[in-house]
Parts: sequence; structure tokens; C-alpha cells
Amino acid sequence: MKKLVVILLSSGLILGLTACGGSTGKNVAANTETTETQLDADDIQAQILELSNKENDIIAEHQDLWDTVFNNVDKEEAKNSTESNYGAFLETQLNKITDQFTDDELSLLNADIDEIKRIEDQLFDLADQMESVGNGSIDGGMSVAVDENGNIIEDASTTSTPFPAFAGKDLDGNDVDSSIFSQNTVTLVNFWFSGCSPCVEELPTLNELNEALKEKGGAVIGINTDTLDGNADMIDEAKKILEEQGAAYQNIYFDSDSDAGEYATSIMAFPTTVLVDSNGNIIGEPILGGINNEESLAEVQNRIDAICK
Repeated sequence: MKKLVVILLSSGLILGLTACGGSTGKNVAANTETTETQLDADDIQAQILELSNKENDIIAEHQDLWDTVFNNVDKEEAKNSTESNYGAFLETQLNKITDQFTDDELSLLNADIDEIKRIEDQLFDLADQMESVGNGSIDGGMSVAVDENGNIIEDASTTSTPFPAFAGKDLDGNDVDSSIFSQNTVTLVNFWFSGCSPCVEELPTLNELNEALKEKGGAVIGINTDTLDGNADMIDEAKKILEEQGAAYQNIYFDSDSDAGEYATSIMAFPTTVLVDSNGNIIGEPILGGINNEESLAEVQNRIDAICK
């Protein structure tokens, strides 16, 4: 159970994250943003990812012990948990099965929890800072890409990069591959995982968007990262959630060691959405956070209109 950062960014804020070590320009609002402020946002984002990776490293150091904890977690409870501190959530789960560990093992796990709690406190502070930067400086307007010297290099809404190649299946077992994009004028690809509440909450909106896109010859495709490599239990769980949320659009998976798999597993903020044209190119930067709000939906619609025109 890797710790995944779920960042809900206000006003449809889009940060320049790419996979596999790629690099893009930084997105700013041309009518209000300054290079200094954007660098502050980038620094905060870097700190968030660094701390999240530190949490993963803490778990990995005693992976065998934590696997015992994770294997005893009730999926429904985890999905509906309102606990915002990951360390506190782990503590609750550990306290249910203390009889499965020795005193020394409990000491190690509780030390891990204390450290993760401290990291979570730092993450909450950083999230507040990120929101402050977003609300204070990035309030919409035209997005432009800026290089490390603060020079505008191109319209951020039209930058493109190929979606990594893949061959896999949908959740019903039908074969799919990268050619799926050529069948649509535009494809909205949504990355999510089953234990991510904001991901699940936006599924009905994505289904409505899929119906609207059909009229433009487009489609929504979901990629639940829990299902990568064809994990049967996770596929069943994802299908159950999709059915409960009334989301009937296609969800697919592929091998985690494929190019597309490396892209998916490199994503650290969920949900994440990208738009892909009929040539298989990702248009614009990834959209981080749920799109089930007016601002984000407007951003998505503007991009769709630009691709389909």
C-alpha cells in the first residue's frame, strides 16, 4: 500500500508534472503570475513529493511487517475513512492486530507511525502554502509555458508529447492497445485508484463527460493503477466501484513495466487527467485533482474544443 499524495488544487491549477524524468515548462497565469511566485509553487510541490517518497521509504524499510498490516485492512473501511493523517490511519489499523506482532516488531512499527505523523503535519502545512500560492497568484486566465529563465516559450494548452505505447486489456478482458486513441477525436484519460476518495467522487462526472464526448466522436478512458498487471482482485474491486458510481465508460490496464505502466506509476497526485488527440499525443499539461467542479470542467472543455476544432 504505497502512500499516494492526493492533492486537490484550487481553480483548476495545473502544474508541470511529467513522467519518466521528463521536463516541461512551468505553467503560470499570464495576467497575474510572476516567475518568483511560480518558483515558490514548484519548490512546494518538490517538497511534497520528497516527503511522500520519504513516507514510502519508511514503509519499505519494514515492508514485511507492514504487509501484514495492509493485508488485514478492510477495503470498505479504508475507502470510507475520514482520517486525513496517514500515520493516524496506520495506527488505527495496527491497533486492531497487535497480537500478530512481537513487542520488538510493534516498537518498530510504532516508531514508523510517529515519523509518518510528523511528515503528514509537514504535508498539511505545504498543502496550505500551495493553496495560498494558488489563490493569491493563479486565478485563471490564459496559461503559458515559462522556461527556467522566466521566458514564455509556448502556449501551455497546446504543448504535446506522445502517450507512452501500451498493449493491455479493458476490465472485461478485451484486448486494447495504443491504437485506441486513433478511434476518437479526443480521449480524456483519467488516472485513479480505488482507495482515493476524490477519484471515486468524480466518477459520475466523468461518465457524464463521456456521454457528451460521444457526440464529438470522443471518449473517456479510465486507468485504475491498482489494476496494473491484471491484478484480478483489484479489477473486481474497480469494477464494483465503477458500477456503484454509475460509470460505464471503458477502463483499461497494462503491464506496470511497460512504457505506459512507468508513466502511470510515476504519477504522485490523484486523480490526474490528460487529454490525448487522435494521433496519440497528450495535449497540454496533466490536470491534477478532481474535475468535478465548475472551474476544472471549464478548463477541460476549453482544451477539448481546441483539440476538436
